[in-house]
Amino acid sequence: MAERPNVDRYLDALEIQNVVASSAIGQEIDLEALAMDLEGVDFDPEKFPGLIYRIEEPHATALIFRSGKLVCTGADSVDGVHEALASTFETLGNLGLSVDDDPAITVQNIVVSGDLGERLNLNAIAIGLGLEAIEYEPEQFPGLVYRLEEPAVVALLFGSGKTVLTGCKQLEDAEEATNVLVERLSDLSLLG
Repeated sequence: MAERPNVDRYLDALEIQNVVASSAIGQEIDLEALAMDLEGVDFDPEKFPGLIYRIEEPHATALIFRSGKLVCTGADSVDGVHEALASTFETLGNLGLSVDDDPAITVQNIVVSGDLGERLNLNAIAIGLGLEAIEYEPEQFPGLVYRLEEPAVVALLFGSGKTVLTGCKQLEDAEEATNVLVERLSDLSLLG
């Protein structure tokens, strides 16, 4: 068994790229009227059933649906997605819509990039980790897809050593997934 590398350097390389969260204002919305009152929106119901509202600060996009549900994407932190939705709720309230007090916000997905700091042999990793948990078709996609059970995160590994972790609900999920990756790859003498 190979000596385990210090995992802290891998954890330090983790960076949130996108946070997706959902919420609702508690009432139906007339999207046609809202599209006329709200600046900076795209609304084409032939192409997409919701209104696309771009938020400048923090940088994010809110998808607003007729049902009153909202999906916020593009924020680079959990705090950022909460700020973006709070700003959207305030804007909707200023336009005369009744918004529930303190609507619940649920983080659906956090996408985190990382770097294992060395080139990876994806063929050896696919065989070593077991083909049942791996999708690897280099002629279709340059990365290896590894579905971890615990935490329930999908890890994309690239030959460059870069990683993308998706399905995280909190940053700790990405940290735990990175620990698992480092441990398993080190045990296979494929890292370190």
